[in-house]
Amino acid sequence: MTHLPLTPSGLRLRFIREDAPAGDLLLTVFLRGAADGLNIVVPHGDTDYYRQRPNLAIARPDDRSADPGDRCLDLDGFFGLHPALAPLLPAWQARHLACVHACGAPDESRSHFRAMELMERGVASETGPASGWIARHLATRADDAPSPLRALAWGTAPQRSLSGAGPVATLRDLQEIQLAREPRQAARLSHLIDSLYSVEPGPLEAIGRETLQLSARLQHISLDPSSDLPYPPTEFGRGLQQLACLVRADAGVEAAAIDLGGWDTHYAQGGAKGVMARQLAELASGLAALHEDLAPFWARLSVVVMTEFGRRVKENGSLGTDHGHGSVMLILGGHVAGGKVHGTWPGLAAYDLVGPGDLAVTTDYRDLLAELCQRRLRNSALDQIFPGFTPTTRDVFVA
Repeated sequence: MTHLPLTPSGLRLRFIREDAPAGDLLLTVFLRGAADGLNIVVPHGDTDYYRQRPNLAIARPDDRSADPGDRCLDLDGFFGLHPALAPLLPAWQARHLACVHACGAPDESRSHFRAMELMERGVASETGPASGWIARHLATRADDAPSPLRALAWGTAPQRSLSGAGPVATLRDLQEIQLAREPRQAARLSHLIDSLYSVEPGPLEAIGRETLQLSARLQHISLDPSSDLPYPPTEFGRGLQQLACLVRADAGVEAAAIDLGGWDTHYAQGGAKGVMARQLAELASGLAALHEDLAPFWARLSVVVMTEFGRRVKENGSLGTDHGHGSVMLILGGHVAGGKVHGTWPGLAAYDLVGPGDLAVTTDYRDLLAELCQRRLRNSALDQIFPGFTPTTRDVFVA
């Protein structure tokens, strides 16, 4: 992947054919570090879960020996949410949230780098296209209404899933690319910079003019929050909050990607409280605030929360969990089969586990992404987005 140089504003742009949204706005949230799906959506109905995790297991919803705030939140009598995910219960009850358990990739390397690389490319091995699956989705949806905000990568570098798409704006704060908050001052600065490129044209002229176009677009968009919704005061929370501003302004965003790291919990993971619980609280508060903030737009949003692989079923001697296999995906949107835990549960008995003692994968993550592309993003070019893969329909998304 080749990047054009970084502009002074912090915006990276790459160019291929652009298009306008034809389906839902897609937001992918990647939990980097391999999140423990067993403590996110807790299989409290599986006794082997508690046998394997005497210290880290989340208490059953009816466990009177545990503090009520430490018990998992029952979903269907077998699965429950980690208590730190309580802010997502309104989305679950509105049937805007679905979970898919025992989900993941066929790769069993248990290597963060390899697993993330393959998953974001949407392939099962090193062979195949080098571009990301979102990039291929965007490349197969073409129109005559380009937007400089078509694809957004929140953070310091574009996510691998967007590799090959363009233009991709790599941002940490939208206000960084506004020339000025006062319109007259912004107009004067824009004129001066435009004149500079006219007098001294060069290899950066295209990037500069595209940056001006984007800045001009943002000059007319309010980047102030619509309310005092409790987005977490973190980079993750600010990214979601500013994305909500762009959605309300109908700024032409089609795909956005944001990361939340810190899930490699080899030691001191914690159960209902601790390191992982704090991570989950940040995730839940951000998504819950987004759900409330964009309530009028929820019918055209699809949010996918994913991670490269899960954790070992049995806790380790450092009160943590080692690299595993199967995990969980969270799907939010106005047209998901919500209020349900999807997937085939393989069980946690010793004879049900794979590898060194891991949750088996019974749903390939590409089944869900392919269904998302076809049913919600209005893109049927699945053979190009996920080459060499034949998806199975899981009915998680509603057409």
